[in-house]
Amino acid sequence: MNFNITRRGLASLGAGLAATPAFAQSNIRTGNATAPRLPIESGASLRMLRPVRFVQPDEEVFRANVARFAQQHNIQVRVDFVGWEDINQQTAVTANSGAGPDLIIGFSDAPHVYQDKLIELTDVAEYLGQKYGGWKRLAERYGKRHGTNNWIGLPFGASGGPLVWRQSAVREAGFQSIPDDHANYLRLCQELKRLNKPPGFALGNAVGDGNGFANWLVWSFGGKLVNDDGTVGINSRETINALNYLRELYPTFVPGTIAWGDISNNRAYASNELFLTANGVSLYFALKNDPATRPIADDTQHSLLPKGLASSSPMAGLTLNAMVFRHSRFPNASKALLAFLLESEQYDPWLQANLGYWAQPLNAYNDSAVWKSDEKVEIFRNTMDTEFYNGYRGPITEGTAAANADYVMVQMCAAVASGQSTPEQAVREAERRAQRFFRRR
Repeated sequence: MNFNITRRGLASLGAGLAATPAFAQSNIRTGNATAPRLPIESGASLRMLRPVRFVQPDEEVFRANVARFAQQHNIQVRVDFVGWEDINQQTAVTANSGAGPDLIIGFSDAPHVYQDKLIELTDVAEYLGQKYGGWKRLAERYGKRHGTNNWIGLPFGASGGPLVWRQSAVREAGFQSIPDDHANYLRLCQELKRLNKPPGFALGNAVGDGNGFANWLVWSFGGKLVNDDGTVGINSRETINALNYLRELYPTFVPGTIAWGDISNNRAYASNELFLTANGVSLYFALKNDPATRPIADDTQHSLLPKGLASSSPMAGLTLNAMVFRHSRFPNASKALLAFLLESEQYDPWLQANLGYWAQPLNAYNDSAVWKSDEKVEIFRNTMDTEFYNGYRGPITEGTAAANADYVMVQMCAAVASGQSTPEQAVREAERRAQRFFRRR
């Protein structure tokens, strides 16, 4: 899906957006900051690639914001929206060929894979941080080159994946809320299964849901893919304990989760086949806005994933992270566009339009009106305040990003859940696969 923006296209775009709901007034507090000088290159035109939306207004308002930039600077900007499973592949082609889009908004740690192919964004990042109350913890982790204050990515927001559950089913199972410990959480899931109101979590190669579940499982037992010193740390007693727990938990799942993608649990939950899962806010709003499923939305609650043995809920938001490539002939225009999109006049309407699905990377947007629009979504506001990230607990490197993109953790869990491997066998295979992505020390 692509979208070409020119001055002539603005009229039709404006007409198409006329039906978009008006946005609430937010009190976004700003500090004193001097914007970097980024004179737009003569004859500039830009091409951007980003993941396709999960909620329609996300794309509509994003397009309108880009159109406004194109109009102000009298340039052409082309935006291509591509599938989640395709974005990593297209980013790799762009980086390795030295041709293609000027900018790509990829996922999470993608800039760390291609850091030598990217233009630094430190001037833009420091300006935005000073103006909007500083960057959140996860944004700094994914934005900065490890061990430096040099920004190679510019995070736009993160999709949280807390538990989504039917209150009536959980109460019928004998619980008033979701337990935070492993033993009682397992007991809840077993009781839901007995009631024929099962839970279910993705164990397929799903960018958001598959990685989210596998990471939670391992982290909640104290395991980790990477040690503090950057060596592979997946082969541990903690990981084996997590996989042994999975052998008890998996039989409670609705059938088919081994093959689930990112949309699968949405469909099952909306069809009354599934009563406990993990998902972004898009599922709740899809249910809420359809009269046929509104009763399910009314019965739906959100909770953080169980802490288990961790000190806080082990969740790393799936993050939109923008990159500008060295092959771009228009680096100033590229950086100016990113800065423009993160300014409050553009960013807050977009944040409200995507219903908080991509929760903010800058602290000032904590005060966006979206977080008071529905009490059931406020839990998503702090998605990027987490201490967890892909490659936790080591430094983010090309290796950690590649291991995540290769679904090392997900496939380890799926092998145990399906009975193809014992926990010990699965851990050794995950270790072998992960070590391919790390330089020998």
